[in-house]
Amino acid sequence: MDRMGVQASYYFTVTYWCMLTYKRDDARQFMKFLHLDLGVELPERSYGADCRIYIPDNPASRFKNLYDTLFDEFVLAHIFGWWGKAIFIRNQPLLWVLSIGFELMEFTFRHMLPNFNECWWDSIILDILICNWFGIWAGMHTVRYFDGKTYEWVGISRQPNIMGKVKRTLGQFTPAQWDKDEWHPLLGPWRFIQVLSLCIVFLTVELNTFFLKFCLWIPPRNPVIVYRLILWWLIAIPTIREYNSYLQDRKPVKKVGAFCWLSLAICIIELLICIKFGHGLYPKPMPVWLVIFWSSVGVALVIFLIFWSWQLHRSLGRKRQ
Repeated sequence: MDRMGVQASYYFTVTYWCMLTYKRDDARQFMKFLHLDLGVELPERSYGADCRIYIPDNPASRFKNLYDTLFDEFVLAHIFGWWGKAIFIRNQPLLWVLSIGFELMEFTFRHMLPNFNECWWDSIILDILICNWFGIWAGMHTVRYFDGKTYEWVGISRQPNIMGKVKRTLGQFTPAQWDKDEWHPLLGPWRFIQVLSLCIVFLTVELNTFFLKFCLWIPPRNPVIVYRLILWWLIAIPTIREYNSYLQDRKPVKKVGAFCWLSLAICIIELLICIKFGHGLYPKPMPVWLVIFWSSVGVALVIFLIFWSWQLHRSLGRKRQ
């Protein structure tokens, strides 16, 4: 399984490297080789043009905005996406941090991507409190269901009934034990930075999805998007496992696993493609107040980590005395 995953990730990475050599228009036309419907400019679509829930003067439906949002493809994408993320992250507080963090990223980059212009009730209620919550809840229940379950590795022919044969067949594709991942971000300043780095890479991969489909003219319902997300999900499972094992390892000398480096390389390549192909596509600059806000958050975070490190160093000094 690891060997197949490495090979798939290798070809995935090489494909992205090749795309870096293309010009933007050539890359868009190259996408036709992946799917015949690609290579066509997409119409702009904004979810925040009209945020009224009740529209009394609409003859078709007075709840048209709510109806269109509820039956949008991104609703199922949110639910299944967070179900999958919960399966390989397996930590509810960290999942909620990532859920709220991505909504903040949408708010931050909404001046660049029309899809990120959402109404407040769409972003807070529908996305975070309903879709993301249900996906996280379902994913964590899936982890708890399989937690500690073991399988009898006997032949299919020795199973007593059809359901036993089906469980035996599906069981070989699941781990014998589903370990719980404990991240402990408040263990110390360095652990906090390590978990924060995971969140930054995770959110970058999420943002790359939207920027890539915008730059390369890929509609949300195109199977190429689904294939990429499935491949990323398969890569992320061993990556998160390796990174969590790296954090829990108490050896003085330890190394990050190969999947971690490979995932980071793919994330950076995708980001470079977004930067290269996005040149000239975003005429609106980031609002000044957003620049001030994130700069203040960065400065406050640095001060917090310095103060935290100083407190720990001071307490260790007292214990030695």
